[in-house]
Amino acid sequence: MDEYTQARPAPALRPHVAFYSGYRQRGLAPALHRGLPSPYLTLIVTIDEPLVIAAHPDPAQAPGRYRSLLGGLHLTPALISHDGSQSGVQVAVRPEGCRPLLGLPAAALANLDVDAAAILGEPFVGELRERLSEAPDWPARFAALDRALTGRLRDDAAPVTVTHAVHLINGGVPVAEAAARVGWSGRHLTDRFRAELGIRPKEAGRIARFDRARRAIRPGVRLADVAAAHGYADQSHLVRDFQTFAGCPPSRWLADELGPPDS
Repeated sequence: MDEYTQARPAPALRPHVAFYSGYRQRGLAPALHRGLPSPYLTLIVTIDEPLVIAAHPDPAQAPGRYRSLLGGLHLTPALISHDGSQSGVQVAVRPEGCRPLLGLPAAALANLDVDAAAILGEPFVGELRERLSEAPDWPARFAALDRALTGRLRDDAAPVTVTHAVHLINGGVPVAEAAARVGWSGRHLTDRFRAELGIRPKEAGRIARFDRARRAIRPGVRLADVAAAHGYADQSHLVRDFQTFAGCPPSRWLADELGPPDS
């Protein structure tokens, strides 16, 4: 068994959550998966087996096993191991969605993985895991997520100007131009951005571009074409970003995630 699916959240959640992913695997070969830097924070709620983190983005954080996990914005990969079986749902939380959903700014979780129950509460996580386990299919599981997360929404928002800057920078606008558009100096933008997200605007822009590029990489697609389509000066620049954010070249990542290109 190897199931993977994605869905959009309910309309009320879309300003705060980009998408849901669901996965259930059984009988596969044991593997090590890279949790790559992305423009989103990650909420994972397992259905059966615990999530096993072999290495966190912060090397000072000890490996661990989690029934649920919240991961902040980060610049290096997490390493996730499994013995051939794993199942759960993953929520891509927008940085500006942290205050209304979690009650804290994204910066509070930067470069950290934490037990989600420590933020959301054990009763919330326990009930959600029960609903996910009882649901008959992925649409029902995603509907359970919609109900649970909508019930958590609160009237707390990130600063409007910072949110505008996040959208500009994640959309590929250079930092200096983004600062001019929101009416701030580059230094003030960097200070406010980092206070809210925990990373600098330039780092966020690099991560967003890397995230778009790596999603375009697949067997048969030339790396030079991916690099050109996503604003890299050349293929070697894309490869350097892979080494920085994934800890390996694109060919190794593709082989690990999707199997060798000729398989």
